Amino acid sequence: MSGAGGTADFFYREAQRLGYVARSAFKLIQIQKQHKIITPGAAVLDLGCAPGAWLQAIVPSVACQNLGPLEKGGLVVGVDCKKVKVPSSHCDSRVRTFCADVMMLMKRQARAMSPQERGFSVVLSDMCPAVSGITTKDEAISCELGMRALSLAIGKIKLKEGSDYSATIEKYQSSTEPDPDDNGVLRRGGSLVIKFLENEDVPGFGKFCKERFRKVSLLRPKATRSSSREIYMICEGLR
Repeated sequence: MSGAGGTADFFYREAQRLGYVARSAFKLIQIQKQHKIITPGAAVLDLGCAPGAWLQAIVPSVACQNLGPLEKGGLVVGVDCKKVKVPSSHCDSRVRTFCADVMMLMKRQARAMSPQERGFSVVLSDMCPAVSGITTKDEAISCELGMRALSLAIGKIKLKEGSDYSATIEKYQSSTEPDPDDNGVLRRGGSLVIKFLENEDVPGFGKFCKERFRKVSLLRPKATRSSSREIYMICEGLR
């Protein structure tokens, strides 16, 4: 329930008080407050959306007005390998969910979920492996999930010869690219958020993303449990 420390207890209690299905809603709320990646009328793809807390944090909430009022439009699509019911609290008719394995999801399938099939303005990935306790295994799966989110967002990844991140990207590229579509689902100027378990390969992802996005930063939200090694890479302004 609480992890270690009073801060964890606070976010757990606040989630219950405000009707969020999980404390993780506060992580996205903090990301949004600091980076304002979700704007009124945005089309948002939430990868690994179970149990639905980020779906709740995207739409208008007590903490931040993200999609704006219904007349502003917008769409939130959650995808997870588990069936996820749209939470009744904080969500509205703009939120929908699909049951699919993100690792096998074709870009054309993801694009078909977007408005007019034009893609999304924001792609979020809160995907994380079921922690096995084997550090190297958990780190590798985390990077594979992150690589898949990156590939879905920006399309086929092409590396610069001799770049100091090539080894990192190549390590995960072949196992996480199930379709040959060159085009990603993230619109030009859009933002991407990826969760990683901190490890030596994360800086390589950061260096690659800095060439494709206007701004790249790392954040460990306050609502993160003290025992967790998760960190979020926030990529703004796809070039």
